[in-house]
Formats: sequence, C-alpha cells, structure tokens
Amino acid sequence: MTRVAVIGGGITGVTTAYALVRRGVEVTLIEQHRYAAMETSFANGGQLSASHAEAWNHKATMINALKWMARRDAPLLLHPQPTWHKLSWFAQFLAAMPHYERNTVATARMAIAARAHLFAWAEEEGIDFDHRRAGILHVYRERASFERAAGVSQLLARAGLVRRAVTPAEMRAIEPTLAGKFYGGYYTDSDSTGDIHKFTSGLADACVRRGVDCRYGSNVTALTREGGQVRVATEGDSAVFDAVVICAGAASRRLAAMLGDRVNVYPVKGYSITVHLDDAASRAGAPTVSLLDDATKLVSSRLGEDRLRVAGTAEFNGMNRDIRADRIAPLLHWVEQHFPGVNTRRVIPWAGLRPMLPAMLPRVGPGRAPGVFYNTGHGHLGWTLAAATAEMVAGLVAPV
Repeated sequence: MTRVAVIGGGITGVTTAYALVRRGVEVTLIEQHRYAAMETSFANGGQLSASHAEAWNHKATMINALKWMARRDAPLLLHPQPTWHKLSWFAQFLAAMPHYERNTVATARMAIAARAHLFAWAEEEGIDFDHRRAGILHVYRERASFERAAGVSQLLARAGLVRRAVTPAEMRAIEPTLAGKFYGGYYTDSDSTGDIHKFTSGLADACVRRGVDCRYGSNVTALTREGGQVRVATEGDSAVFDAVVICAGAASRRLAAMLGDRVNVYPVKGYSITVHLDDAASRAGAPTVSLLDDATKLVSSRLGEDRLRVAGTAEFNGMNRDIRADRIAPLLHWVEQHFPGVNTRRVIPWAGLRPMLPAMLPRVGPGRAPGVFYNTGHGHLGWTLAAATAEMVAGLVAPV
C-alpha cells in the first residue's frame, strides 16, 4: 500500500486526504494547528461560486490597485514597500495577463466539477455545513461595470455556467432585503454557499473514520528526498513516505523550496465579519441569497438562520495576519447601509491569508522530484475549487 503524507489541514489538505483514502491509500495528514481548518479555512466568505471564477489578471485590476493605493479602506490594498517576493509575484502576474480569458474559463470548469464531488461527500458522510442552494447575485452600481460583466458572463458560458442579467426590480425579487441603488445585476442560480470550517472539520472527522492518521499540532521543519522516498521531519519526529502532497496554503512556497521547487504563492490577506443575528428583526432583515458587490468587492453569505458572513478586500502585505480596524470598518458599513434592519451589536472580525499564484490558477500536479505533488495556490477560490483539485491530485498520486 502506498504511504502518502498530506501537509496542511485546511480545505485543500483535508479534501486531498479524503480523496486519497477513498482510493485505498495509507494517508497521514500533518497539520500545525490543534484542529483542522484553523487558518484560511476558518471564516471565509462562504461562497461556492463558479460565477466568481474570473482571473484577476486584467488591466482593470491594475488600474484600481494604483488608484486605491492612497486609501486605507480600499477593496484592494497594495502596500508600496517592495520585497523580492512581491516584485517577482507581480512580474509573473503581469506576464499572465494575455492568458486572462483562458484561465478564467479553466477556473470556471474546475469550479463546476468541484460541486458534484463536494455535495456527494457531504451527503455520504452526513456533514451539516449550513449549505444553502439559493444562488449568488452579483450587483453593479454603474453601467460601465455592468457592461464589462457581460463579457465575463460570456467567458463563464464557455465553461458551461449560466449567469443571467437581471434588472434592479428582478434583483429585489431575488433578494427583497437588499437596500441601495444599483444599475443591474447578474444571477447564478446554480451557485451556493456554506460554512467552510464546518465542512472541513466534518470531512476531517470522516477521514479519521476511514483510517487517516491525522497528526495535529505538528509543524513541518524539513522535507528531504531519501532513496526514492520523501522524509518529512516535524518538531520531535521524522518519517519516510512514498509520496508527499503539499497543501499548505501560504506556507507552500517555503516547503516547496526544501524540495527544489519554486511555487510562487503570495499570501493575500482577506477580512471577514460574522454578524450574529440574535433577534427576530435581524433574522428577517438579513439576506438569504448570497451577494457579491462589484464596487466594494465584498461578498455575503447567510450561514444558517442566525449568522451573516461578510468578507472581502485584498491586502498585499506579506505574512501579516493583523486584524486592522480600518479594514473591518467597510464591511460593517456595508451591512448597515444595505441591510439596515440587521442589528450589528455582536460582530466577530477575522483575517486570513489567501494562498495566491500569479496566474490565478492553483498548482495541481507533480514537482520536479518523484513522489512530490502539489495542491495549493487556490487564492480566493479554495472553498470553490478544492474538491475538484483534490480528485485531480489524488488521481495522479494513486491512479485507479
């Protein structure tokens, strides 16, 4: 039996371990935290959004980034302090701009494929993750952004995704609690939402039931090739495996370097707030359909009856995990502006580091050395893509 180490206990690591153990592989999951899903998979925006598959490698993104540099509350905040990592990442980002359309279509196809796996696994393992199949509504305040979105919808259609234009009146029929003035929107009824932390934790429990050795609280200190195998050293322990799959999020770049690979993941910080809907008026005044506001780059998801998750913003500031009040404030203001019936007295802020590759596509496949594989760099779409990329890499590690 093949012995495989999966490094990382977030959504990509746990789905990879699950896909492998289903193939009869002997799997060891190594995670530095005490539990699964304690970093980027803890409190994201909740969207399972094929409709949000557009690559960022577009001139509009760069124009906005430069325009917003002086704003501390900007949707995309690029800290001007240069580092070699940041400069090399942006150089590759610019080089990938000619592939914007191709990468957008490829990402959307992966997102569509991921749905079937994720939904089937949740049903088979009895995982309750506040899954809501109410679609996702993209809202636009200006005609120019709405018309640009029409081109994105054409790319998504090439991948097999239907996203239809809706008028302001239709938008309010889809989500009656939404307040504000908008030019129009796009609605994808096949998209859905759910709690990434609850799903990942539930699937990690299923992995244990199926025989995965989950080694929590284990920080990887070294990876070395040894006689055709891979030695994984942690603090106080060391073991040899036939193969290793690196699913370590923002830490993947450091771990890949130990094995002679360059995986240029950059940690793009995102923020979220969880609004607790403690009273009947707040529950009635909160949206049930998931939203994406193009102007603010914020998303919202209703998690169960008593929670509203709002997330977004992108901050290029290295491995900084600080939760900044000036970055949380726009999220809170967005709720108060568009859902005035929601009481925001009890709100929990959070920040996490999205592992993003310059071309906006995850690295899924083998490294330079035999027995080394990667499933990392999903950026803002880890929750959306993970089930598909887990199946892809598991098929490479353990072909059926």
